[in-house]
Amino acid sequence: MKNQELTFVKHLGELRKRLIFTLLAFIIFLFGSFIYVQDIYEWLIRDLNRNLAVLGPSEILWVYFMISGVIAIALTIPIAAYQTWLFVKPALTEKERKATLAYIPGLFTMFITGLSFGYFVVYPIVLNFLLSLSKGQFETMFTAEKYFKFMINLTLPFGLLFEIPLIVMFLTSIDIINPKLLSKARKISYFSLTLVAIFITPPDIISDILVIVPLFILYEFSVILSKIVYRKKYKKQSENIIPMKKAS
Repeated sequence: MKNQELTFVKHLGELRKRLIFTLLAFIIFLFGSFIYVQDIYEWLIRDLNRNLAVLGPSEILWVYFMISGVIAIALTIPIAAYQTWLFVKPALTEKERKATLAYIPGLFTMFITGLSFGYFVVYPIVLNFLLSLSKGQFETMFTAEKYFKFMINLTLPFGLLFEIPLIVMFLTSIDIINPKLLSKARKISYFSLTLVAIFITPPDIISDILVIVPLFILYEFSVILSKIVYRKKYKKQSENIIPMKKAS
């Protein structure tokens, strides 16, 4: 009993250590990106053709921290993934360790890809559509805080959701999920993704469709990748079993 308690305390200490490293990395990236945040701000509003209003002296500071926060999250993802790998490493086989470590660069790449898709594809379509509704009827004026909240709420979830294929591949490689399970869960997954899309988009059907369709495609792509990993995994296992039988 005492050994179990000591092991549990040891795991908690290790988890605490990994969380501290991740938090420190986030704080460093947050303040590092804050140095260049004004240039980034200017780049993000380059096509807006209007000035953003602020309702108080602290609002622009809050906007700068929001922008820096997104950059810090992106830069912290590989650090967080590596710290997670170090935490679970003792419980993995040598083969699983190599497979897990190989996914870390991909997590960062897919996050940036998702952010880019949200910002360059979905965000301008949704923004232009909403602005067209007020054309000739309302005088539109944006506050900096609401404008960037709208932008981040529409783009940041894509960065996270684009991680799904790699997560599915990893979970398939360690036998937690398989293609059959993903196929059976298709209806539930579609329903969940639809709820996510409705939650992160403005309340109009066009915006919902623009987000739902890519998410469905992303899920089906994840199923295909899971099948590829599953087949390769069990093909190697069968190749290893045959020589063993011949040797016996």
